[in-house]
Amino acid sequence: MTAPAKILVVFGTRPEAIKLFPVVAALEADPRFTPVVCVSAQHRQMLDQVLEIAGIVPDHDLDLMKPDQTLDGLTAALLTELGRVMDEVSPARVIVQGDTATAMAGALAAYYRKIPVDHVEAGLRSGNIYHPWPEEVNRKIIGQIASLHFAPTEVAAGALIAEQVDPARVLVTGNTVIDALHWVTARIEADPALAAGLAQLEGKFAGKRIIGVTTHRRENFGGGMENIAEAIRQIAARPDVAVIFPVHLNPNVRAVMNSALAGLDNVAMIEPLDYPHFARLLSIAEIMLTDSGGVQEEAPALGKPVLVMRETTERPEGVTAGTAKLVGTETANIVTEIFTLLDDKAAYEAMARAHNPFGDGQTARRIVERLGNEIGR
Repeated sequence: MTAPAKILVVFGTRPEAIKLFPVVAALEADPRFTPVVCVSAQHRQMLDQVLEIAGIVPDHDLDLMKPDQTLDGLTAALLTELGRVMDEVSPARVIVQGDTATAMAGALAAYYRKIPVDHVEAGLRSGNIYHPWPEEVNRKIIGQIASLHFAPTEVAAGALIAEQVDPARVLVTGNTVIDALHWVTARIEADPALAAGLAQLEGKFAGKRIIGVTTHRRENFGGGMENIAEAIRQIAARPDVAVIFPVHLNPNVRAVMNSALAGLDNVAMIEPLDYPHFARLLSIAEIMLTDSGGVQEEAPALGKPVLVMRETTERPEGVTAGTAKLVGTETANIVTEIFTLLDDKAAYEAMARAHNPFGDGQTARRIVERLGNEIGR
């Protein structure tokens, strides 16, 4: 009997963990595979929260992140340490997700060893190598290396084919973030205590219209982050509104937000949320204001409009479908767009009821089925 194929699953950030734990679970459930999990801990605390709720104990934990680490220093450490793990494990294939430094270095380390790389959430393109930075170049590099490209949408698949990727190596799967959201929502319904930590804020803001905020993009550091902070200040001045803002750990975010927003009664600046509590925030928020990629996919699955504080997005499907809108980082524009959704019921309903283009919750199953076909060859 043929031994199960070892599949090395590499990730390092909270979003990667959320989007890959359904794939790990699907691999574990399939006797053809033995998943081996390697985490870089590019996000230490936020990563660990997802690992705990998903019940994943990494086989290899590199714990590489250091305070104020440069991108080139991080990339060098990732490439060296991920290569060492690959030499030890000798996997049949390597899976990476998205566009982080961990994913790019994982793909490159595998390429150096001629190990096939499979890219989950392949084909996202903004068309600008500095927005998002450095993610746009990271994912383009992975796209040149990958053996299989698991594209979340037809648009993403089209972007890959336009770059001369063999269409036979591209599979439209949906996005695993929807699998994860369905899983955690069901867990919360079965055990509400998993997300009970927001109960006090929900009580404090009862009767108010909650705006959920996340921001962390490097290209928004500096003036963009200051504009965002001022927009939140102006939005929170409305007596009918409350803002719940899990503040990213990066000091480039925290220092600006603490300076601008401390002491405002209608703004709750809280520590980053674990995954169940973030899912709860999505469910109680009326609008999500974000520069995150994942929120553009997750919020529409719960019928919540997303205003994206970026000039471009690698997820244009949401904009086309009407679930998301690009608002940039100019204070006046952010405030105007939020107020439009708060005050114009038709505008709100048009976004809230738009079809989510990012999947049906069966993405991990499709990925593992295709991997099975590939191993079978």
